[in-house]
Formats: sequence, C-alpha cells, structure tokens
Amino acid sequence: MANYHGYAAIQGRGTVALPAELRRKYRLDEPGAQLEIAERSDGVIELRPTLPVPVDEMWFWSEGHQAAEQQVEADLEAGRYRTFDDAESFLADLAELAAEPEAETK
Repeated sequence: MANYHGYAAIQGRGTVALPAELRRKYRLDEPGAQLEIAERSDGVIELRPTLPVPVDEMWFWSEGHQAAEQQVEADLEAGRYRTFDDAESFLADLAELAAEPEAETK
C-alpha cells in the first residue's frame, strides 16, 4: 500500500476507528499499540504509530547501549574489526589481547 488517503469518522466520546489496512501495516492491532498525537502550529494533527518495548528488551534502548551500538556501527564502517576462521584462532586472539596490559605495565 502506498500513501493512504481516506477519512475516519469520530464517534461518541472521541473514538476514532482507523482503517484495517493501516492498522495491519503499522502493527496497531498488536497489544499495547498506541498512537502518538502531535498538534502542529498550522492546525495539522499528526498521528504516529508506536509499540511498547517489552521489559526484557528495555536495556537495548538505554542511552548507554545505543551509544555503544553507534560506536560499533562506526567501527564496522571504518573496517576496525577482525575475522577468524575458527574458534581456536578467536580464543588465541582474545588471550593475546588480555596479555597486552601485562606487557605494558612491566
């Protein structure tokens, strides 16, 4: 579905029913789904679909974790990563990295 254009009737107590195709497209039929409402100065009322974050996934969206995710993305784009052919070479590299601070302090 491309850009939808249509109308929604406002019923008693301000209830608005969204068309089924929009509810499906934006997953608004899922439990806890909400619409963010913003009134603009030009009189337009914007509705943005939002879904709640499960409690066991909230850590991912914390400010600190999102900063770390952005750093990882920057490292990947810049080529700052290593690949390994097997678990043994990966573990050997970890052991080497762990030993580096010892060598620097001596």
